[in-house]
Amino acid sequence: MNIIVCVKQIIDPEMPAAIFKIDPEAKRAILPDGWKLVVSDYDKNAVEAALRIKDAHGGKVTALSLGAESALEAIRECIAMGADEGILLNDPSFDDSNTYATAYILSQTIRKIAEFDLILCGRQEGDWDAGQVGSGIARLLGIPCVTTVGKIEVKDSRLEVERVVADGREIIGVPLPALLTVSSEVGNPRYPTVRKLMAASKIEIPVWKAPDIDAEPARIGQARTRMLKLFTIVREPKCEFIEAGTPEEAGTNLADKLKEANLL
Repeated sequence: MNIIVCVKQIIDPEMPAAIFKIDPEAKRAILPDGWKLVVSDYDKNAVEAALRIKDAHGGKVTALSLGAESALEAIRECIAMGADEGILLNDPSFDDSNTYATAYILSQTIRKIAEFDLILCGRQEGDWDAGQVGSGIARLLGIPCVTTVGKIEVKDSRLEVERVVADGREIIGVPLPALLTVSSEVGNPRYPTVRKLMAASKIEIPVWKAPDIDAEPARIGQARTRMLKLFTIVREPKCEFIEAGTPEEAGTNLADKLKEANLL
């Protein structure tokens, strides 16, 4: 079973909201001093699902990441967890790639790899939360796709998966090759040991550019869509004290104020 897992490096979602900043001109979040980028937790769930299949049925796990050179550390973390190899997709023309362009770049990479049975992605991005890239990859490759999967079982040349839905679970049979977006219900990701992290830090990770995957310039970067504005919501809290001679009058005055504000 040859499994490809797509992972993304993001700003740590555990970072305090008070220090989160954006660059409105560049339209991107700013990494604060002293903080490192991390692998999205959703993608770690996908890596864990891949490793469980490998543990039970053998095969190979390849981690793909589209991003800056720092994403090499994300790939090495996946290898320390148990993945066999990884590929970084890094090219100036890939910068600011939107959802479609990201799905296209990853699908072109997977076409070049050629030998795969299963592609796993996190259920959604850990930063933008769009949840569109996995489905886009499947559409571009022309393979079946099941989203928000919480359990995977391999049965001969097919999969039986449990899809997490609002009111329960769906059991779905899927022929291979296929793509699944993995939900956190699949289980907690394993922690790599210090020894494995040190060994992974010495591994050379191949870096592929746009020409390596025959990427069409018109389909990468901000192809098809363009971000117009990125901003943080500014909230201005207001406080008004209700004055009254008695608690009953205070309650009446408060009710009147709430009615004036269309809150009651």
